[in-house]
Amino acid sequence: MTKAFHVPYGDHPSQFGVLRMPELSGCCPVVITIHGGFWQSKYGLEEFDPIDEDLTSRGYATWNIEYRRVGEDGGGWPGTFVDVVDAVNHLTQLEERFQLDLSQVVILGHSAGGHLALWLASRLNNIYTDEIGIPLLVPVQSVISLAGVSDLRMMWAIHEEKGGVSPVASLIGGLPHEVSERYRLASPIELLPLNVVQILIHGELDRHVPVKLSVEYYRKAIELGDKVRLVVLPEVEHFLLIDPLSSAWRVVIDCLETSKGSFL
Repeated sequence: MTKAFHVPYGDHPSQFGVLRMPELSGCCPVVITIHGGFWQSKYGLEEFDPIDEDLTSRGYATWNIEYRRVGEDGGGWPGTFVDVVDAVNHLTQLEERFQLDLSQVVILGHSAGGHLALWLASRLNNIYTDEIGIPLLVPVQSVISLAGVSDLRMMWAIHEEKGGVSPVASLIGGLPHEVSERYRLASPIELLPLNVVQILIHGELDRHVPVKLSVEYYRKAIELGDKVRLVVLPEVEHFLLIDPLSSAWRVVIDCLETSKGSFL
């Protein structure tokens, strides 16, 4: 059995995280998990409960963060981005009480959460004077993006081709030609190089976030000399990556364990 703690990091009902601790003594490495759902309020962090339970059974503390999403007061740009920085930084206030090893921190995000995970990593080695204005205080060892939305402009264009309103525009507060600077500040591919180890895992059969987003991101990251690895899984769709009973999840675990060392 693992222990789970509901911990607020702000005053809004969605500004909280669930910290799970393994039944081990001593300091624990930490996996920060960020759920997807195209940043929309109808999707919450509970979808990550099964994989967080699996991770804690393997000896990791997990910090499953919720954040203000589109459809909530303060969600979208810049509130969603402020929240994920604040949530990660809040670990510095929990470190001593829960014996967290903040020298061993990995961020793992799925879909829109993969976008936020990569975006968070961009704030480690750069100083920004943007609307967010908050530095990331927790050193991150690596980022694992599971079918991450690594290119907001490309994702917006894919949705436009299909017709309808893109959730990307709802997140950013406008179309690419209307708020181009926001897209530049919010899209991971435009923030490369991150100078942090990144592992991109994507299923070939993904119809929600096409694999080409990770492929093109990887190509650009390599060109810029970044520390990145791409794992494309055949016969795998969007949600298998977060199914702890799937072979795809075993690949994720293998990559997590590998990220502790130098795979590059």
